Amino acid sequence: MTTVLQAYRFALDPTPPQEEALRSHCGGQRYAYNWGLARVKANLGQRDAERSYGLADDQLTRSVSWSAYSLRKHWNQAKHEIAPWWGVNSKESYASGLANLATALSNWADSQRGHRHGRRLGFPRFKGKRSGLSCRFTTGAFGLASDRRHVRLPRFGLIRTHESTRKLARHVERGTARVRSATVSHRAGRWFVSFSVEISRVDPAPRRPDTVVGIDLGITSLAVLSTGQTIPNPRHLEAAQRELRRLQRQASRRQGPDTRTRRPPSQRWRKTQARVARLHAAVANARRDGLHKLTTGLVRAHGHVVIEDLNVAGMVRNRRLARHIAGIGMAELRRQIEYKARWAGVRVHVADRWYPSSKTCSACGVVKAKLRLSDRVYRCQACGLVLDRDLNAARNLAALARREASSPSCGATVNEPDGNPGKTRATRATGTATGRPAPVGAGQRRRGNA
Repeated sequence: MTTVLQAYRFALDPTPPQEEALRSHCGGQRYAYNWGLARVKANLGQRDAERSYGLADDQLTRSVSWSAYSLRKHWNQAKHEIAPWWGVNSKESYASGLANLATALSNWADSQRGHRHGRRLGFPRFKGKRSGLSCRFTTGAFGLASDRRHVRLPRFGLIRTHESTRKLARHVERGTARVRSATVSHRAGRWFVSFSVEISRVDPAPRRPDTVVGIDLGITSLAVLSTGQTIPNPRHLEAAQRELRRLQRQASRRQGPDTRTRRPPSQRWRKTQARVARLHAAVANARRDGLHKLTTGLVRAHGHVVIEDLNVAGMVRNRRLARHIAGIGMAELRRQIEYKARWAGVRVHVADRWYPSSKTCSACGVVKAKLRLSDRVYRCQACGLVLDRDLNAARNLAALARREASSPSCGATVNEPDGNPGKTRATRATGTATGRPAPVGAGQRRRGNA
């Protein structure tokens, strides 16, 4: 049994007055966020101006604290003047906006100092009216209703859900779950509520705890397992391309917004954009559902899972493959495998980004010097192995985990060994420098007149 933080999200069916109140709360969250950001930027600008005059640091205007507690304290002092309507919404709507601002400023500061992994973050920007709507509740009366078809939120009372809440209600009734917060959001024309729950999970152990499975992700097939199983790529985005193109052509014929003249978009344009958003949401939901089923099956079947550390950001720079790679959801698959394996006690091995899983022969261990992407069948010149390229890579990944488990603790590395040092002989290029005759018709095209 493990105690984890887990989110349960349910779709809502609010009444028109409740939907108006939800939008008001999300607007209050955005207003408090923008107010706090404007205050922080004004303080930073004032200090920079005073510093340019030659003043010492101890003579500058006192800096504003970026903590959520300090921002909320200043908001309570100024809310009667800047927002006399603040009593319409719950205090949690403004507190959540200021808490989000404190987190954004902290992340930016950590990124500037190099204490945060990933790409450099920019300074927080103001939120517009068309940004995502969300609001979080951490205090007050919120939770599930007894009929399993309603949820309770502060200042709203009971709101009907589009689906049953029995999955979470059973844990709450048994006392194995405690709801900590509730977040209301609006995505693609539908309202959702997400409960952050501290739950005690009892996940079943894998059926074959001693087995190892290597996963090689691809485009033609979603995944090829070292066991020989091939998971086909459903291509949800490609299946929706025809309808998506039709809706985008329809939107282009309607009056959209113009930032230069501040022309508002027409209602027909908004309706088309809402249909486009719903289509994208359907594709994302179908993709996420397929990945959940795949990762759950892998974790419940095998005790060791081997995946690759892929450079997805670099792969999507290829304009010919970017849409296909983005439609797979490689990062989401790795994220699901890691947290589900942690719950079930399954060990996850992450192969190094430079490990030659595709170039290595899974039978004799010889590493090829070059292997083109168009070569879909692996042919070993040393032992004569002929095997599907992706299946060969998946078997190499599975063998990598076995070698790590059998290596001595004093000498094991992340990827030991890196394959047989003997490599196949690469064919030399043709041309004058190599002394090999060039085939007929080969050579560079000359430009200009003959």
